[in-house]
Amino acid sequence: MVMKPASTFDPKAFLATANHGRTVAAYARNAAVFQQADPADSVFYIQKGRIKLLVSSAQGKEAVVAILGPGEFFGEGCLIGQPLRLATARTMVESEVMRVTKVEMVRVLHAEPSFSELFTTHLLTRNSRVEADLVDQLFNSSEKRLARTLLLLANFGQEGGPQPITMPISQETLAEIIGTTRARVNHFMNKFRKLGFIDYNGHLEVHSSLLTVVLRDDA
Repeated sequence: MVMKPASTFDPKAFLATANHGRTVAAYARNAAVFQQADPADSVFYIQKGRIKLLVSSAQGKEAVVAILGPGEFFGEGCLIGQPLRLATARTMVESEVMRVTKVEMVRVLHAEPSFSELFTTHLLTRNSRVEADLVDQLFNSSEKRLARTLLLLANFGQEGGPQPITMPISQETLAEIIGTTRARVNHFMNKFRKLGFIDYNGHLEVHSSLLTVVLRDDA
């Protein structure tokens, strides 16, 4: 019996090289990768940097719905027939992003199980995060939402504990993420610093003790 050779497909290599429907572009800070209402015809993968997804209302109000980093996909709505982008993708720092055409994305998802597994894990992780964000918005105070956002940005829960937030992130952006005003964010940031939960030293340092704000029972 002739054994079928094992697949030599490497998802990481696929997402690191431009070829056959894949292109890589470098973006300056605060550059738009795509705009809300642009045609949705591709999926994007972050090789380096940080991307924020934000939505705008007809009245011009904006809200940040996600902040993504290296190794994450965005723009996957095109795979379910979404004709237009529902959000704007904008860089927070200098970034390198791979664009994969919808046709190529569909092909590799069908042809390569290892890539399908990687992409499915991404979708499940994102879905879990969206559910947690929704619960946070519905049931937690703006102070708790800010504390949770800072811990997430500092990669709390990963090996080594919270890491310094070296990317520039304004209080306006934090306010857009948690759904409050910049004045409220400023008030809570000063409070967190006085309590020793965070420090400013050229970058924002978040300490594990900030978790007490998230776990506190306000009732």
